[in-house]
Amino acid sequence: MTPPIFLPSRRLAPALLLAMLAALTACVQPHPGNETSRAGRYAPPGAPPGTCWSTHTSPAVIETVTSQVLAEPAQLDASGQVIRPATFRTETRQEIVQPRQEQWIEIPCPEMMTPDFIRTIQRALTARGLYRGPVHGQMDAATRKAVQRYQAPLGLDSGTLTLASARKLGLIAVAG
Repeated sequence: MTPPIFLPSRRLAPALLLAMLAALTACVQPHPGNETSRAGRYAPPGAPPGTCWSTHTSPAVIETVTSQVLAEPAQLDASGQVIRPATFRTETRQEIVQPRQEQWIEIPCPEMMTPDFIRTIQRALTARGLYRGPVHGQMDAATRKAVQRYQAPLGLDSGTLTLASARKLGLIAVAG
């Protein structure tokens, strides 16, 4: 006689799946070279304890370069007259003008990102004409896009609010 096979019920299957996913996430390793702050968050080497960080990757800038290259030089007769003009070929290649860059950015810690704080961000961006959505306290796509519009002229094309931007908006006290 073969032993019975256990099949989870339909109600138990989602719970079992969630438990398996939770076990898998415990196996995820941090990126090599990244240290963690005391709170267990990823941070760059030497980051002060209790600070929160994120990485921003700016894409490489690639330029297409087209040039005319001499295929055959002109042929001249003994008197220097052109018998056959030079011929050229067009070559096109791509060059990396600026390589991809990863940079660490200090961000407000997750416990600061309360609905009240996010509403304050939305109001500050609305006052600057960068956000036109509802002030609802959720960091949605429209809010992230407004943050990105605010930070792009400051040199960071990211929808993740940096601590420096939050200070510049007057939302977080500047360390004295």
